[in-house]
Amino acid sequence: MRVITTQTSQDIPTEMEKQSGSFKKSCSGLNVSRVGPKPARKEEAARVFSAAEDPLLPCSTQTSICQAQVPAFCLLSVRIIRMRNVRKADLLSQNDCYVSLRLPTASFTDVRTKTISNCSNPVWNETFYFRIQNVVKNVLELKVCDEDTFRDDQLYTVLFDIANLQPGETVCRNFELNEQKDELLEVEFTLEYMPDMPECLTTNGVLVSRELSCLKVEVAGRQKRKTHRKRSFTFNVAGSDEESQEILLDSHSRHLPPNFAVFHYVKHCNPELEVILPKKRSSICSPSDKGIKDSLILPLNQLPMEGRVGIANDKAYEIFATTGNCQKDLDMRLGFGICPEEQEFICKRKRYVAAALKQVLHLEEDLQEDEIPVVAAMTTAGGIRSMTAFYGSLLGLQKLNLLDCFSYITGLSGTTWTMIKLYEDARWSQNDLEGLISDARRQVMKNKLSCFSLEHLKYYEKEIWQRHLEGHKLSFTDFWGLVLESMLHDEPDPNKLSDQRKAVNLGQNPLPIYLALHVREKYSTLDFKEWVEFTPYEVGFLKYGAFINAEDFGSEFFMGRLMKKIPESRLCFLQGMWSNIFSLNMLDALYLADCSEDFWHRWTRDRMVDIEDDNPYTLPKRPYVESTRLFIPSGTLTDLLRDVVTLRPVVSQYHNFMRGLQMNNKYLENARFCIWKDTVLDSSPNQLRDTAEYLELLDTAFFINTSCPPLLRPERKVDVILHLNYSGGSQTLPLDLSEKYYEEQGIPFPKAVLTKEDREHLKECYLFDQAESPRAPILLYFPLVCDTFQKYKAPGVERSPSEMEAGQADVNSTIFSPYATGMLQYSEENFNKLLNLTSYNILNNEHLIHRALHIAIERKKQKKRECLFPGS
Repeated sequence: MRVITTQTSQDIPTEMEKQSGSFKKSCSGLNVSRVGPKPARKEEAARVFSAAEDPLLPCSTQTSICQAQVPAFCLLSVRIIRMRNVRKADLLSQNDCYVSLRLPTASFTDVRTKTISNCSNPVWNETFYFRIQNVVKNVLELKVCDEDTFRDDQLYTVLFDIANLQPGETVCRNFELNEQKDELLEVEFTLEYMPDMPECLTTNGVLVSRELSCLKVEVAGRQKRKTHRKRSFTFNVAGSDEESQEILLDSHSRHLPPNFAVFHYVKHCNPELEVILPKKRSSICSPSDKGIKDSLILPLNQLPMEGRVGIANDKAYEIFATTGNCQKDLDMRLGFGICPEEQEFICKRKRYVAAALKQVLHLEEDLQEDEIPVVAAMTTAGGIRSMTAFYGSLLGLQKLNLLDCFSYITGLSGTTWTMIKLYEDARWSQNDLEGLISDARRQVMKNKLSCFSLEHLKYYEKEIWQRHLEGHKLSFTDFWGLVLESMLHDEPDPNKLSDQRKAVNLGQNPLPIYLALHVREKYSTLDFKEWVEFTPYEVGFLKYGAFINAEDFGSEFFMGRLMKKIPESRLCFLQGMWSNIFSLNMLDALYLADCSEDFWHRWTRDRMVDIEDDNPYTLPKRPYVESTRLFIPSGTLTDLLRDVVTLRPVVSQYHNFMRGLQMNNKYLENARFCIWKDTVLDSSPNQLRDTAEYLELLDTAFFINTSCPPLLRPERKVDVILHLNYSGGSQTLPLDLSEKYYEEQGIPFPKAVLTKEDREHLKECYLFDQAESPRAPILLYFPLVCDTFQKYKAPGVERSPSEMEAGQADVNSTIFSPYATGMLQYSEENFNKLLNLTSYNILNNEHLIHRALHIAIERKKQKKRECLFPGS
């Protein structure tokens, strides 16, 4: 994590005010006559840029950097000059064009030029000003629109990275919108440094948390009136956490809400307070206007800090505003390393692992701390099938005394059902699993129709209503989670994710990690998905290095601060989200069916192209500077088709704990971000970090049936992974998809070398250790197959003729098998078959597990020798 103190100013430089004539203190959204600043000489501009070119050094998650010598704030002036050869949006008339400007990192309100009617070559010559923070990624959106009576048409959008500009120089850019028709948008940019004033920023090289201020607005009644009348006041601060609040003034009522409202807003994003008054007969006292209005807009940076001032008054009321700095520290962790609690867990867990390895592998000496490998078990989805099969695998590992060799267990969908039950017991891995398995057998065998009895439905209604009162966003997955709870438990489960800490706080069990996908509306899972991991300690995004305490998941955050604490969800609700089987859209189905999406992408992906301009002073291309891009809106029919094929029937929605955070200027250079950079929006920072109030989360299996990504975080240093596959159908597809994905992302992962014969007739276990990178883990792959189990009831113990039927388990059929994913009830015989099969497959491959552990230990020792004796 880096804490950066940078420089800015509340006011625009005096010289700049003189040069810009009617320029006001509020520097966003002002439309003034152009008297451009005198361009600096080319040599001076180059010298200034060389000093300010890199306000941050290359990203490091461990380094604190302070660039006090380089002002981090600049004044950006944008002059919209004219357009040439604008295409017609309407058949019967010329365009009525205007240009809208959006720079969300500098202002939360859009501004626009005036409309030029019936003209194909409009000339505006209008200038707009923005105060920008250089540490964040500033991408200006210039939207060319045609004004219509009912709905304006968006013709083009130019996305321009401000990092393309050189401070101290004025440049004119001609953006080519249509090469064939010579359609051009001419814009002039000027970037100037601003006087120094500190802003406290926190960044991990990908995300930036900016300084917050607090506004308190009060409404006071002057006197009681003879006529009883309620007055409603509405206050809006765009881009703030609260956005909009209402105050009701009624002197005759004792039971009214408080007569004040509080807003938290980004201090240096030119915030404005909009006040909507109850009537027009008001005397407005504002710095810019003393006339009579029914509303007013007040730039908050004009108000004195820590001072209470009147902003409006009437014979019946007064309105006061008080601003101050919000000194609250971050309530989230910005960093890519593992949290201190997990580090402490690993230290404690190594004692168990070292003792277990010495016993199991018959080692002559104790392992030193840096010789102990990190071993993990990874599971896949599959409903009741994966839940049951996972119990069998764990039973096999326990019989081999291997459970204490593991530091992590990851799960998704059905295997989370097993994990939730396991971690109710603080010492489950040391206790006999037969008791848990006996209970699971009984739950799987029971009739699931009882879960929809009148009594249960009343319980569901009560729980969902309580969840609503607590402030959670409701969805169908909440109901699904309650149904799963009834299917798998006799009584309501009061446990929460943070309660599982008691099962790992001494290092006595492997650390559980649950996985989900964050998706976006109007995008297929292939186009947009982000990995979200859940541990008893933290919940966070692998891609952004943003983590919050597990008990805070679901609460309201803004700019990294906890704004409203909401009670932690019970595990049954998270279980509904982790195993949400109702979120499949049409494009996801095509991907899972191994069909090409190219045809659909033609109609559902945004049309975005890189464009060039004729600027003769274009700066040399730098890695963190985005090319200028042109977005061409789709038609109504295309938008409708996109809505249909990307519609997800059900998604889980939780408050977005990354709300408000902005992207670092060099986020595309950050190695940790690039590992998981795989969405169509990664190079569109404004869309990537929008202000969505809720995260949309679903089952990971809708992309790849894997829970491996958290284990591939470099900071966890996992040496051996047991890939326990419980998927239906093809047993190699999840592995093939995973290997392809990790290769594309540049993530070290062993190559799964399977012959044609292997693919036609899979064995019970494969050891994969061929990788280009020495950082790749060793992979033990256990497909769900019924191979030698058909003839052997235990390793080396053949079945008698009467026992042959117990060895026949149709585990791969996806429709007609008793183990199909949609089956929620098993017979006792089928449960026992599957349980014994997966347990046997582990027991029968003890030698491969031992071999992988020996290899991992030897590598750790070899690495240690190389560190002690380099070059030997």
